[in-house]
Amino acid sequence: MADVNRGNRPLSPFMLGQYYRPQLNSVTSILTRISGNAMIVAAILIAWWLLAAGSGPEYFAVADFVITSFIGDVIMFFSVLGLWYHSLAGIRHLLWDNGYCLDVETADKLGWVIIGGSIVLTLLTAIIV
Repeated sequence: MADVNRGNRPLSPFMLGQYYRPQLNSVTSILTRISGNAMIVAAILIAWWLLAAGSGPEYFAVADFVITSFIGDVIMFFSVLGLWYHSLAGIRHLLWDNGYCLDVETADKLGWVIIGGSIVLTLLTAIIV
């Protein structure tokens, strides 16, 4: 029998403002995937810089200028943020895989710890290094 109420229901949670309110765990999960992919940009830049160092002084000067420019510094800063965030989220997933911290309140607290911890560790890294 056909579902007569089909036209009255939302079809998908993609319409965030109307049907679905994002939860902290879903946002942190999405950010974990984004941070993992975004670190590829930093890895490519570092590999380019190392290859340029072996290619000669003229080419290295170009790569070094890009890496040490304001835009390069911003990319590297956010790459460190992504690295810390991804690492802390990985620790959270290790806890979850072992059956710990699975209740909603604790999972939400861990989400905030990951966000705050990654910011604090990034700032400490930027200050120390």
